Amino acid sequence: MKSYQKLRPAVPQPAGGRVEEEGAAPTPAGRGKLAPWWVGSGLLVAAVLLSALTVWVLRQVSGGWPRPELPPKCLLVPESHRFDCYPERHVVVTQELCESRGCCFIQSPPLAGGKRGVPWCFYPPDFPSYALDSLNQTALGMVGLLVRREKAYYPRDIMMLRLDVEFETDTRLHIKITDAANPRYEVPLEVPRATKRAENPIYSLDFSRDPFGMLLRRRATGTVLLNTTVAPLIFADQFLQISTLLPSRFLYGLGEHRGPLLHSLDWSTLSLWARDVSPTESFNLYGAHPFYLLMEEGGDAHGVFLLNSNAMEVALQPAPALTWRTIGGVLDFYIFLGPDPNMVIQQYQQVIGFPAMPPLWALGFHLCRWGYGSSNETWQTARAMRNYQIPQDAQWNDIDYMDGYRDFTFDPQKFASLPSLVEDLHKHGQRYVMILDPGISSTNPHGSYWPFDEGLRRGLFLNTTQGQPLIGQVWPGFTAFADFSNPDTQQWWLENLQRFHAHVPFDGLWIDMNEPSNFMDGSEEGCPPGELDSPPYTPAVLGDSLSAKTVCASAKQKASVHYNLHNLYGLMEAKATASALIRIRGKRPFVISRSTFPSQGRYSGHWLGDNRSQWKDMYYSIPGLLSFSLFGIPLVGADICGFSGSTSEELCTRWMQLGAFYPFARNHNSQNEKAQDPTAFSPAARTAMKDVLLTRYSLLPFLYTLFHRAHLQGDTVARPLFFEFPRDVTTLELDRQFLWGRSLLVTPVLEPGVDSVTGYVPRGVWYDFYTGSSVNSSGEMLKMSAPLEHLNLHVREGAILPTQKPETTSEATRRNPLRIMVALSQSGTAWGDLFWDDGESLDTFERGSYSYLVFNVTQNIFTSTVLHASAEATEVTIGTLSIFGVREPPSKVLLNGQEKPFSYLDNQVLTVSDLGLSLSQGFSLRWL
Repeated sequence: MKSYQKLRPAVPQPAGGRVEEEGAAPTPAGRGKLAPWWVGSGLLVAAVLLSALTVWVLRQVSGGWPRPELPPKCLLVPESHRFDCYPERHVVVTQELCESRGCCFIQSPPLAGGKRGVPWCFYPPDFPSYALDSLNQTALGMVGLLVRREKAYYPRDIMMLRLDVEFETDTRLHIKITDAANPRYEVPLEVPRATKRAENPIYSLDFSRDPFGMLLRRRATGTVLLNTTVAPLIFADQFLQISTLLPSRFLYGLGEHRGPLLHSLDWSTLSLWARDVSPTESFNLYGAHPFYLLMEEGGDAHGVFLLNSNAMEVALQPAPALTWRTIGGVLDFYIFLGPDPNMVIQQYQQVIGFPAMPPLWALGFHLCRWGYGSSNETWQTARAMRNYQIPQDAQWNDIDYMDGYRDFTFDPQKFASLPSLVEDLHKHGQRYVMILDPGISSTNPHGSYWPFDEGLRRGLFLNTTQGQPLIGQVWPGFTAFADFSNPDTQQWWLENLQRFHAHVPFDGLWIDMNEPSNFMDGSEEGCPPGELDSPPYTPAVLGDSLSAKTVCASAKQKASVHYNLHNLYGLMEAKATASALIRIRGKRPFVISRSTFPSQGRYSGHWLGDNRSQWKDMYYSIPGLLSFSLFGIPLVGADICGFSGSTSEELCTRWMQLGAFYPFARNHNSQNEKAQDPTAFSPAARTAMKDVLLTRYSLLPFLYTLFHRAHLQGDTVARPLFFEFPRDVTTLELDRQFLWGRSLLVTPVLEPGVDSVTGYVPRGVWYDFYTGSSVNSSGEMLKMSAPLEHLNLHVREGAILPTQKPETTSEATRRNPLRIMVALSQSGTAWGDLFWDDGESLDTFERGSYSYLVFNVTQNIFTSTVLHASAEATEVTIGTLSIFGVREPPSKVLLNGQEKPFSYLDNQVLTVSDLGLSLSQGFSLRWL
């Protein structure tokens, strides 16, 4: 066993940075010394006791005692702490293969369903790693040198690494490990640069010297948040691996995947490599988000972000522990200390950027399908929605509007009336959104298709290793792929959009297929031999190849090779698209993208991809949208009623009810399926869909304010219950309900054939959104009536929600009087706010062109205070005040000292109507 030696830091270290030695006195927060690899989370005594159990299990599995030559050090490692030394897929790991890597080999039975379970090949406690050779103070933290004296088992080990530690803020720590001698690819993401060292960090950081490891603790509780001493650090040119113990099993994030919100730590692996595939459990999906949020015992939370865009996988195991494996770049970690989950997500967005403020119309209802077939049929659907007075803000078209599926064209026969359709939408206060793909048709006669000809002339496409445009196949046939890492491509993209906008004045853009998707593997010529397309290690990606249904990893782009940039493709396209929309329209851009990466909320929203018309898909949309809330992309939703397959009237009604509370609400359908827009159903179903959309539109002032808070400070819009009730352990696994903001609880029906739903109601008083009747919960599962026409919504005590009389568009709704809904707490208090501007201009908050009001109730007095005012607020009035939870019938109500008529119901709801107060003026209302 290697021993630990004390390194003397150059100067005192207020933020930690101790190097522990074996036998040293335990630090107050640490509660003990560091131990070699696996001992990090537990006590040696417990491990020794477990070893006897391990030997017994071996006897059952192998039919006899293990061979005498099996090293005792291997038997001492508990199963849950066995870190995989041979993670390659599709390899039957033998003892010979394992021991050739210097690792321990003990066979274990697989998990149910053939899933890989306990690794057969795992690291022994003394596996060679790096040693911390030096550690010196810097203005912002520390810099150290890590040295490896024995090579590991992947090619081109980097034997000397640089460790940079920056104590950036009291709640944010930045740790970066890279090649000490040579530059390596790093993600071209703008991140904040600290200018001074944190003065009072709520964390402490300690190191072990040999083998190198880090221990990060929360000062207040002593909880160890990271412990990388449990497995060796490996840093080769195309294989980087670091492991850590986790303080609990409550782990979230790490997208994009389909599954429950809470990840299973039962030997599961999550791969991050953007891929076009219908959402399926265990597959790597459209985007890559190497960020996790972890809830600690007691309700504290922290987050970890690995700023790395290469193909990677994250292995989870029941220790609990986590292993990052990536095949390029550097290990660039940001750790966010919260301490509550809302603050963790805010701190994460301080690094990646806060989301853009969407235009108000983006929060209305959107309707689309692939297979309208013509602009006239599209128009007919929009007219039918108007005839039934069903709210709709935007009409979309999928690829069938194009001429031969070519970008920046429209079919001159079937979509000849498209410009007139868009003009009609605009006359009715509605918007038009169309799809674009990044694959540009490459087979047209020269001079007949400007986007390709000009892109080729300017050299704006991804190239092969031979310097020629890489040709794949997408909807139009053979295609070249725009290189959005090239600034010149952004100008070409803008020019294409300007040319098309002159004919079809679209309002927003839907960017699809931008993983990028390719119907071939690699290109029409395949991919060349070499370690970019066939790396020494390939993470567990769908198709077992980096080029499966995408372009070659060796493809050349302006900024780097595609091997490094693949996961950034959607982000770079979104950035170019948002910029072009701003230039063309001069208003807030609306972009919805399929592929995403951290910071994308600054440029686009996201839909959850090509789901199916099935009940389980409806359920999975909730953890999907909540995960993207964690990723800083609040404008998110799933295809309502399902994209592929045929929906049923019951499923679509229930899904419209849920989808009306997606932050981004769009009903979308595939070709060759029956229509599923609200007008296609029976009068009863159609009415239920219309009613829930009217409910959404009534809540637009509240929803818009939530998006303002997301834009301003990184608050989530759709929110898991545990964000508001982090100490209520029941909430940690809930993903069939969610909140809007702090205070609106959505409990949808997710099963067929029922007229009730059971949902969790956290401790406190909650009010029925529709009636104001209260339920006082002790924190319990409650059965709620849920006939087909009803969605259960509850307002949390202490909240004030600004609502509005709804119309069929957001533009018409915003002219109506406001109704302020007050949900009194048990102590008779409440608080809320309202952000109001013109709904579409750029940077209204930054320019001061907005109104912001705060509402308060205390001691039977409601107060509206205008903290900032703009001209738009003078055009809107507050018409009604509804106060839930008024326990005694008032004798009178005074508005600014003047008596007003009121109504009071037996369920303790006080309503004062016909107020006629300008939003721009403060007022008070008192009841006696």
